[in-house]
Amino acid sequence: MRFANWSLALPGVNEHDYPLIEAQRTMSTRLTENDVTPEPLYRERRLFIVSAAAALGASWAGRNAIAAPSPVVDKPNTLEEISSYNNYYEFSTNKEAVRVLAQALSTSPWNLTVEGEVAKPFTIGVEDLLKRFFIEERICRLRCVEGWSMVIPWNGFPLHKLIDLAQPTGQAKYIEFVSLLRPKEMIGQRQSSLDWPYREALRLDEARHPLAFMATGLYGQTLPKQNGAPLRLVVPWKYGFKQPKAITHIRFLRDIPKTSWQQIAPTEYGFYGNVNPDVAHPRWSQRRENRIGELRKRPTLPFNGYAQDVAHLYAGLDPKLLF
Repeated sequence: MRFANWSLALPGVNEHDYPLIEAQRTMSTRLTENDVTPEPLYRERRLFIVSAAAALGASWAGRNAIAAPSPVVDKPNTLEEISSYNNYYEFSTNKEAVRVLAQALSTSPWNLTVEGEVAKPFTIGVEDLLKRFFIEERICRLRCVEGWSMVIPWNGFPLHKLIDLAQPTGQAKYIEFVSLLRPKEMIGQRQSSLDWPYREALRLDEARHPLAFMATGLYGQTLPKQNGAPLRLVVPWKYGFKQPKAITHIRFLRDIPKTSWQQIAPTEYGFYGNVNPDVAHPRWSQRRENRIGELRKRPTLPFNGYAQDVAHLYAGLDPKLLF
């Protein structure tokens, strides 16, 4: 096996699993654009896959310490919808303009630094990072605090796998995600709408949940720049502002950090940012949402429909604090 050229060991992996990991790594790095399933077939195929995943979930959970998350069977939005309507203040507050302005961003080379309260801090190029993990497909709901939503077929890997590489110490309680600071290319950073770079954070137990995901693509293609290339966070039970794009640093911390939106509007944006239809934002009701591509609004579900998977994380907390 060709593990000698890996700069980091894989903690917690049994040597008998190496052939499977090597096969998965090879499969995930040999895909070309000719291998990508056309969007209509992709969407039909994913509906079958998630049904099969539901049947296999129980047996998989029994074999692993971290249970497989519940599948999403919502119809995904189209690639055109997903890539042309984006909140990305680093470029513009105009959602349609982001698609054009984001093309100025250079995403290669790109390094990720993992540091703080960890036994093994490291810096790694994104291309090398992707060789370490089997790239999965995840269909996830995305709910914006502004009242609109999408269903997105991401590609990427579970966040807990990256956490395991760093080996957090017993002092680590929170994880801070820091996005790129490059006002020369990200022209929205030339304005003082936020204290750049963009920062968000999770509790460590939230970050370890199997639904927390590092996205590197969508619809089997490279992640579009306007959607957060080359590396963004996906936490589907939280509002979109909790899911930073273009991540360059991940920091493990003892104390709860101040996030970007908390700094500028603390009465409007709490630390948790969990989707909660019963707690209104000062400017937007959260009871209903406008799914992009649909004419009628639909009811918003607690935790964005993932309550059975994540509600236990917040047992005993005041529901009003979950915003």
